[in-house]
Amino acid sequence: MSAGLAQPAGLDPSHDAAADAGGSGNTDTETLPLPLREGVGGRGALPHRPADERTPLPDLLPQGEEENPAREEPAEGRSTFGLFRSASLRFAAVYAMLLAVSAAALALFLWWSTAGLLDRQTDAAIRADAQGLSERWAEGGLPALVLTIDDRLAGNVDDDAIYMLVDPMMRRIAGNLERWPGVVRQPNGWYELPVRRAGMNSLARVQRYDLPNGFHLLIGRDVQVRAQLRTLLTDALLWALVIVGAMATGGALLVRSLFRRTLANVSATATAIAGGDFTQRVKLSGRGDEFDQLAETINEMLERIARLMDGVRQVSNAIAHDLRTPITRARTRLEDAALHAHSSEELQAAIERATADLDGIVAVFQALMRIAEIEAGSRRSAFARLDLAPLLADVAELYGVVAEEKGVTLEVESPEHLPAYGDRDLIQQAVANLVDNAVKFSPPGGTVRLRAAATGPGLEIAVADQGAGIPEADRARATERFFRGEAARHTPGAGLGLALVQAVAQLHGGTLRLEDAAPGLRAVLALPAPEEAQGG
Repeated sequence: MSAGLAQPAGLDPSHDAAADAGGSGNTDTETLPLPLREGVGGRGALPHRPADERTPLPDLLPQGEEENPAREEPAEGRSTFGLFRSASLRFAAVYAMLLAVSAAALALFLWWSTAGLLDRQTDAAIRADAQGLSERWAEGGLPALVLTIDDRLAGNVDDDAIYMLVDPMMRRIAGNLERWPGVVRQPNGWYELPVRRAGMNSLARVQRYDLPNGFHLLIGRDVQVRAQLRTLLTDALLWALVIVGAMATGGALLVRSLFRRTLANVSATATAIAGGDFTQRVKLSGRGDEFDQLAETINEMLERIARLMDGVRQVSNAIAHDLRTPITRARTRLEDAALHAHSSEELQAAIERATADLDGIVAVFQALMRIAEIEAGSRRSAFARLDLAPLLADVAELYGVVAEEKGVTLEVESPEHLPAYGDRDLIQQAVANLVDNAVKFSPPGGTVRLRAAATGPGLEIAVADQGAGIPEADRARATERFFRGEAARHTPGAGLGLALVQAVAQLHGGTLRLEDAAPGLRAVLALPAPEEAQGG
């Protein structure tokens, strides 16, 4: 690309294109400012710039982070009693409590629906008797009431009815009790008391009614059998509660044991990871339950941490390896100019070449910072609905001139409208990286195809060339920072191009696939549908 080539609005067009692992260069294009690209690519000398106009080195320390951050102090105020600090014990206690409360509620309901029902039936029978006898008193007075009581006692098949009618002097007139119970003093009150009738002791539930002219009526039922049944039922329910309590305790201990055993697996893995063994993973039980889902999530997190740690080591090694050469070259040129330059023009040219080398170093750091910014997700605030069709047309117009100069045909196939949701500049930058790689490493007379289409789950942008491609064994690592195949070691670039495209894809919830174009490489940038991306 020439230095005077016009760029479409919103595109950061220049990038340090490097060769891919297979020689087609598809792994190493990183979009960089045009002045830096000229210096890095070696396509022309840059005019000398005053020191205050040169690109400053980026601050590699993240904002807000100090060089020696204070170590976080352990949290204070934690309970020193293991009983209260044990989550497994708390879960077990909650389980036991819920089981005990549920069992108690069931027992109360059973008692109410059985023994309580018997008591309610007894009370209803006494009230019905009282109502009938009251009507007989109103109709025929004392003789009618006495006759009715005798008739009811004679017809009582269950022999559980209790009646006693007394005069104002508490002398017996009718009924089947020997004497008036002394404890029954309040009218309309319920009493459950021992009585003696027909020469036998029993238990009765009675109610007192006061009649006109000082007469008193006692109506009740013999509840001796029902009381025994109620006592038997109550004892059975109490024993059932005791058994449930024992089962709840045993179940709580079992839940605590299972809980601790499951968490012990996670704790052991975390301890190993903290000790530096990043190969450890949480074991799965194979049941597919919530603990397995948690273990899978933790393992995915550990895999990502391991990849990031490995990436940091690789980036550190790559920076030391790839930046050593331009720094050494710049230093050598300046020393050579200081010792052997015979004119100001020679000195000026040496300074410009050294400046170009240093600008290339700055460009590498800027690309790294750009990738870090994308991976951090700070650009999500710029997401908006957009049409990718004009964006692809801008990229095709830009690189059509470059392809024509190299004798490469650039074909574009895109629908009239292709709605998407994301950051326009980042998507344009990613597509530009892919097209620049394809054009750069396609042979003369080859064809580069830029195609975009909506698919079922979203949309895809594919860039295919006819170069040497990337060997299948290297495609998994092609998106790693600073990765370069052996065939691309001597070509310009630092191996950050596809790493940037991968970061853009992940930021938008998409993927980057590298496929064999037979011949060449096909890079497919897949993005979610606008509705799905905006909803996510």
